[in-house]
Amino acid sequence: MANSSAPQRGVIFWQVGTGDSTTVVIDDEHVLQVDLHDMAQADEDGAVVTAVVDCLVDVLPKRNGRPYLAGFALTHADQDHCRGFADLLSKVTIGELWATPRLWREYVDGDTVICEDARAFQKEAERRVEATRKAVGRDEQPASGDRILVVGYDTDHDEHAYSDLPDVYLTGPGKTITTLDGDAVGDVFEAFVHAPFAADCAAARNETSLAMQITLRDADGAVGHALLFGDLAYPTIMKIFQYSEDHNREERLAWDVLLAPHHCSKHVMYVDDEFESDIMDAFERHARDNAVIVSSSMPVPATNQAGENPPHAKAKARYLEIVDGADRFVCTQEWPDEEHPCPVAFGLTTSGLDLLDPVDLVARADDAAETRESAAKAAGMADGVVGVLIALAVVIVARGFRDRRRRRPVAAPTSGTGLDRAQRAVARARGTDAAPRQPIGFGAR
Repeated sequence: MANSSAPQRGVIFWQVGTGDSTTVVIDDEHVLQVDLHDMAQADEDGAVVTAVVDCLVDVLPKRNGRPYLAGFALTHADQDHCRGFADLLSKVTIGELWATPRLWREYVDGDTVICEDARAFQKEAERRVEATRKAVGRDEQPASGDRILVVGYDTDHDEHAYSDLPDVYLTGPGKTITTLDGDAVGDVFEAFVHAPFAADCAAARNETSLAMQITLRDADGAVGHALLFGDLAYPTIMKIFQYSEDHNREERLAWDVLLAPHHCSKHVMYVDDEFESDIMDAFERHARDNAVIVSSSMPVPATNQAGENPPHAKAKARYLEIVDGADRFVCTQEWPDEEHPCPVAFGLTTSGLDLLDPVDLVARADDAAETRESAAKAAGMADGVVGVLIALAVVIVARGFRDRRRRRPVAAPTSGTGLDRAQRAVARARGTDAAPRQPIGFGAR
């Protein structure tokens, strides 16, 4: 699965239990985070989830001495999509925020339960709206750190403060985003917005999720696509497929990577426990060669008790029917194995977004790298400068294998996968002391 070259850009899905944390690496300076589920237990010994905020602080490029995240997009305000946002905001400069109108509507409804991180997100969104209005009043653009993009439409649009923002700060379904924090990045990145639809603005929160196709490109013509549908269920996803197909926009549905909606929920393809085959046909119709489905969830059980969803065994079984082999369905908490899960990384290559094998990454990484500078050398970066997240995520993968072996005994595996296989690969690749022989990771030169 892994390509021996070093991809410049790609997508990473962090192992965060049942929740979403997706990082899109666009180039050395622009990283987009879509949702966040930073779990407190990630800091505990033996944890098999990731402290995503700490990782981002560690590896993001710096601006004015602070870690810099070009953009943060919240698909919807459930806790498993925004947990840790307040902590992230306190530690990282977020150039631009992408927000849907839903939270403004929920704030009007005093009976709606809103978690603390969602409140922090909304407070920051409202601050940015006001900062943008003031900048526009001065005939200026808002500064990095004050920027906001409101994504979607609401029938109550005129009742909210964002309503009088210029159109450049508003977008919605059928529109393409090619700038990030005021920078034009359309030659290598675009996000095509599929949802939320205006007709769903008062629907259940999950059905107001931001849904989009992420496209990454290289100068040599490589193109990769990822579909992110938040927590949408069957009716809205089918509306997306039908609308784009009816308007001859099939290219906006193509995917190398599909993040299974709602963490591999069966509500994507079952309605009142009746299987809806048309949606699986639609997913399969637009899948590119060697497409991979990612379930950002706890391990998918072999069977489910009543009420257990997500993740759901029936959903996984249906996804397996439309991909080429069981290894094309990846659960974040089972990659590469349940005992030692690692971030699921995809790199842009000539064939699209390719799944990178963590064993291969570990085999080539210098797992003794403990500092930013030595990690940069291990990843083959020039002048010790680390500007691309996944180049260091490679080193984090290697360090994670090593640290977890320290934390607890690990039984000898009965197959050729997992920690021991990784350690054997390390020994074969570099011996006991030798550094990696070739560059690895995103952005390696």
